[in-house]
Amino acid sequence: MSTSALILHLTTAVFFLLLSSASATDHIVGANKGWNPGINYTLWANNHTFYVGDFISFRYQKTQYNVFEVNNTGYVNCTIEGATGNWSSGKDFIPLNKAKRYYFICGTGGCFNGMKVSVLVHPLPSPPRSAMAAEHSSKDSFAPAAARGGGWGVVFVVFLSIWFGSSGGSFGC
Repeated sequence: MSTSALILHLTTAVFFLLLSSASATDHIVGANKGWNPGINYTLWANNHTFYVGDFISFRYQKTQYNVFEVNNTGYVNCTIEGATGNWSSGKDFIPLNKAKRYYFICGTGGCFNGMKVSVLVHPLPSPPRSAMAAEHSSKDSFAPAAARGGGWGVVFVVFLSIWFGSSGGSFGC
């Protein structure tokens, strides 16, 4: 097998590996406006879809504002009593690890000026099953095992096809 064909096969394998990997999204609250008073964060949140494993990030002047994770009552009333988390670095990356509704407010009084946001985090969608994997779902079949292995299964299959394709079945002899 030529070097260019080998590079093409490896590039394809890496592409499929990256395609099959789930990547987290970092949702920066307020986008370029950041975490500041007078911004409609409900509108911002409604334009995003949040999944388990994503991050929500807050950017603000750390000497003026902060972020608290609160319950619905704290969100509605702008109170930090019973807060389950608080951040004050000015560049806070908060992992969204559970499928649930999260409530965040500013605890320095900014909540009363609109500095609060609620986001609904969805479970990760199930990966689509290929027709081949659906038809051959027995545990003894090689194809479903590769499909269940995610991206590494794809890399393994491509590696085997390169090895046996380039050597004509003679194991490099």
